[in-house]
Order: sequence, then structure tokens, then C-alpha cells
Amino acid sequence: MPLFCKQCEERRYPQYSESDKGTLWLCNKCQNYTDAEDVIIREQTQEERDAIKVKAEEFDKTSNFPAEKLSRRKGVN
Repeated sequence: MPLFCKQCEERRYPQYSESDKGTLWLCNKCQNYTDAEDVIIREQTQEERDAIKVKAEEFDKTSNFPAEKLSRRKGVN
């Protein structure tokens, strides 16, 4: 499976889909899904894009990472 799209040469990312029963590879620039044999299956729908955007916004709201740098422990246990 090539990691780059054959249409636009952008990177593809794996996405598991329960409706398709497996992992499809999504090109973010072309917005199309391919299978492991590099065959274009379908384009990403607007509903899927909206759902991904909502999940990303929800993650940003709920994630609470400290702003300060983590310090390393010194010494040996």
C-alpha cells in the first residue's frame, strides 16, 4: 500500500470504518478513500467531514494538558 495518493502525491492516513468493515486510506487533499490495493473506493462525504471536525473540537475542549514543561527525575531508583 503506497502511503501517497496517486492523484495528488499527498500523504494518506488510515481510517477505520465500521460501515465499510475495515480500514480505508484517506487523502486529505483529494478527500477520497482507497483500499489496500490502491483502488479508489469513494469520496469523503460532508457529514463525515463535519463529524471529524466536531470530534476534534470536543477533544480540544476536554483535553487538559499542563502548559508547563515536565521536569525529568534526577538520580537512579
